[in-house]
Amino acid sequence: MENYQKARTAEQPCPCPFPGLASDTPEVRVKDGSKIRNLMGFAAGRMEADACRQILFSGAGKSVAKAITCTEILKRRVRGLHQYTQLLYRTVQEVWEPLEPDAGLDSLTVSRNVPAIWVLLSKDPLDSTRPGYQAPGSFDTLWAQAAREEEAGLGRRRKRAAGRGKGDSGRHGGGRDKDHRGGVM
Repeated sequence: MENYQKARTAEQPCPCPFPGLASDTPEVRVKDGSKIRNLMGFAAGRMEADACRQILFSGAGKSVAKAITCTEILKRRVRGLHQYTQLLYRTVQEVWEPLEPDAGLDSLTVSRNVPAIWVLLSKDPLDSTRPGYQAPGSFDTLWAQAAREEEAGLGRRRKRAAGRGKGDSGRHGGGRDKDHRGGVM
């Protein structure tokens, strides 16, 4: 590939995997460079308003983790949200052109399947039999269980070793002060 350079990248459009969604449902398209603070400002502003009942998050590639983070933050801020999660692949086509057109090399088109996620959060109840459904508050039980385990584990912790104190000879040569020439003061 040292004889080629990337000319362009084209993402194939991916239709929304949730049929019957209202056309005015806000969609938050999470990109790799998106700031979570900005995404959450938009999403929380919409969901805290009474007029908005659903919101859609989507992300592909490196932004999948950021999309999940945003949904989890919003679920903590706005209680009682029902969730559908859909995982799929988005096709990305890259066109590579030869560096030297006179070398007799052809253009290359590379298709890659990139993982993508779509998350629908709703204030209204959703069909719980559909795959990818998560009931509101189901994370609360997980966090409560983790807190109980942590409290139970506190009594079993061992004391840590003492830190650097007086007389510890660590990597700097002992507890005595030295002047800048290496001698003892």
